[in-house]
Amino acid sequence: MPRLTAVLLASFRLARVGLHLLHGMAVMALRFPSLDEAGRQARIGWWSAGVLRVIGVRLRVSGTPRPGATLLLANHVSWLDIAALHAAVPHARFVSKADVLRWPLLGWLIRGAGTLFIERERKRDALRVVHAMAEALQAGQTVAVFPEGTTGEGPELLPFHANLLQAAIATATPIQPAVLRFADPAHHFSPAVVYVGDTSLLQSLWRVATARGLVVHVDLLPSQGSAHADRRLLAESLRSLMAEHLQAEQPQTGHPQTGHRQSGCPQA
Repeated sequence: MPRLTAVLLASFRLARVGLHLLHGMAVMALRFPSLDEAGRQARIGWWSAGVLRVIGVRLRVSGTPRPGATLLLANHVSWLDIAALHAAVPHARFVSKADVLRWPLLGWLIRGAGTLFIERERKRDALRVVHAMAEALQAGQTVAVFPEGTTGEGPELLPFHANLLQAAIATATPIQPAVLRFADPAHHFSPAVVYVGDTSLLQSLWRVATARGLVVHVDLLPSQGSAHADRRLLAESLRSLMAEHLQAEQPQTGHPQTGHRQSGCPQA
């Protein structure tokens, strides 16, 4: 019986997710052309919060998004990260691997939200994206990146890639770290959202949809200066700051052991 209940719950949630995706596509196709930037951001924040709600994830935000030009730096746990961050910081533009454009429905929505795409297989494409990020920052926008470049298991951070930090350094833009953590009643770092190894998007969707009591914590830390910084040293400093925050959030009894495996989830 518990298994049947879980299947019914997941089916109900996934049906709601499908309807929410269609609603988002309709809003983007029919309403976005007539909305100003503030109106679009409000819809993005509302829709992103709705994604979390219909799949059964509660949102908890601490801290305040920095106004004006900001590079938002976040750890990467799940495909839900974008929805969580957009719900907390709806005015952010993400830098994403171009792979997400192949995701059914979601790829189209992610493009429509103003995402900057990077072709990771092309080494020179990073320079193009850094220039595009710098232009967005100079225009006073918030740009969000996942410096790990792929998803990890939660408690431990993967090494940070420093290249994209150059856009903030070149424009002397402050960097605001954002620390994400998914929890459930039995786990400080929920295994339901782990998206690593050979896990497919459909498998991950099902695990999240069958989970009970999922909560995503989005902790917005104080911004850090970037002017004249060495990007590698800056990346390591920011990684240490975020790792210390995650460590402080862990229960005193310890945490699950993790490994650094490559993810099936592209940077988003």
